[in-house]
Amino acid sequence: MKYRKLGRNGPTVSAIGLGAGSATTNFGERDDEVQIDTVHRAMDLGVTLFDTADRYMKGRHERMLGRALKGRRDQAVVCSKFGNIDNPDGSKAYNGRPEYVRSACEASLAQLGIETIDVYYLHRIDPDVPIEETVGAMAGLVKAGKVRYLGLSEAGPNSLRRASKVHPITALQTEYSLWARDVEDAILPACRELGIGFVAYSPLGRGLLTGNIRSIDDIAPHDIRRKQPRFRAGNFERNLELIKPLEAIAAKRGVKPAQVALAWLSSRGEDVFPIPGTKQQKWLEQNVAAVDLALDKSEIETLSSTFKLGARAGERYDPGYFVTLGA
Repeated sequence: MKYRKLGRNGPTVSAIGLGAGSATTNFGERDDEVQIDTVHRAMDLGVTLFDTADRYMKGRHERMLGRALKGRRDQAVVCSKFGNIDNPDGSKAYNGRPEYVRSACEASLAQLGIETIDVYYLHRIDPDVPIEETVGAMAGLVKAGKVRYLGLSEAGPNSLRRASKVHPITALQTEYSLWARDVEDAILPACRELGIGFVAYSPLGRGLLTGNIRSIDDIAPHDIRRKQPRFRAGNFERNLELIKPLEAIAAKRGVKPAQVALAWLSSRGEDVFPIPGTKQQKWLEQNVAAVDLALDKSEIETLSSTFKLGARAGERYDPGYFVTLGA
């Protein structure tokens, strides 16, 4: 494993982490014991960056990760998130109110069974609360020893700058992959200006960059991806065509398309940390092996031109689904 500093003043972490999004009820089936074994295998392989959130499986994922940490807490940089809420009717809500910050953190600490969260993220910005107030309350968690470092998720340059004036922001977590390069225009440069590490979630394009999805029938009927614009009829078929150059490079190298996709992302800079999510050890081992794959200049150019901005069909989410993306 390779290790790098997360942000200018953050902890040293593995160059690739283990995300949690695909381990929730939204992606496939649930099996806590399988996931715990996968976390342990990740630790054995040198992975130290572990990501979760209080909303994943309604707290169940934090509890599962907490079980996996028992006896091995010193091998993990634990990251969790708060403030992104699912209403009973399926709509989204946000809570960045200062009085909520501490209670959310206390609840996550209890579910994780630990005394301190290493990186604590505001999962989504609350449009009704100034970011300075939320981050100010989060800074109080650092002073109280509940949290070591602060992060934001899906924040734009303006929010990053405003937040950084209140307390150093160690990491920004946002979707970033060959398939989702929107951050390259303004968000990634802002992170570099401010010394903020970039944690890339969904680095495998929610599975499409793995080469394992050939038809919509390869995705379970209840899987949330079936509702997302990039997986809908018309868009899905066009997006599959983009995968062919990726697969060609992988075949030439004797590796998997997912490994090439992760290697391309790592080529973006040592301040970019992919956190592919998986429940299965075989995919984890494949992803981790990508840290040793270095693409040459022509391969990087081929992929960058194939997956240029505007090439994909369909946005990440429907309009209004997340009203604060990039705020």
